[in-house]
Formats: sequence, C-alpha cells, structure tokens
Amino acid sequence: MSRVFHTRKCFSYQKMSDIMAKKIIVHGKVQGVFFRDYTRKKATELNLKGYVGNMPDGTVKVIVEDDERIDELIQWLKLKGSPSSRVDKVDIEDIKSEETFTGFEIRH
Repeated sequence: MSRVFHTRKCFSYQKMSDIMAKKIIVHGKVQGVFFRDYTRKKATELNLKGYVGNMPDGTVKVIVEDDERIDELIQWLKLKGSPSSRVDKVDIEDIKSEETFTGFEIRH
C-alpha cells in the first residue's frame, strides 16, 4: 500500500485592498475645459497610476495610487490644471484602492 502526501503551497501576494491611494475631488470650472486630458498627461509624466473622470455634479474625480510624486500632482491640480479651467477647491481623502492600475487613464 502506498501513501500519498499532499503539500500546501503558500503564496505571498498583496491584496488589492492593501494598496493605498488618494481620492481627489476637484471643484470649479473643470468640465468642458480638457481638465481630464491635461490631468492624464501630467499624471503620466509623473509616472502615477490611477484614473480621472467627470462626475455628474460638475466636479472631477481623480483616483491615484500613493507614490512619492503624488504631492506634485496635487499641487498641479490646485494651482494649474488645464489652461481654461478654474479650480475653486480640492478635497483629498486617503482610501484603499479597489483595483490595481497599470497606468493612468481617463474614464467616462
């Protein structure tokens, strides 16, 4: 009679919910002024991962994974944005990411 032994393999991985990110809501004249496109370009230039999208209330939402250059994007959002935009207020919240990003994109 032969015996069969089963072994368990243990894998180490990072759950998606363990990835910290920032949820940034930008208020002002930020829709219809290419704000999302300029934000995507700036975030890509900074090698950040996440997305930007218009919200039904007229704001723009940015989700970006935590990175050492995130403060640079936040300052850019507050002070520059797109040439035709007007930023009145920026709300920032720390969140756990619900997904893993491979780059920075515009979402509709």
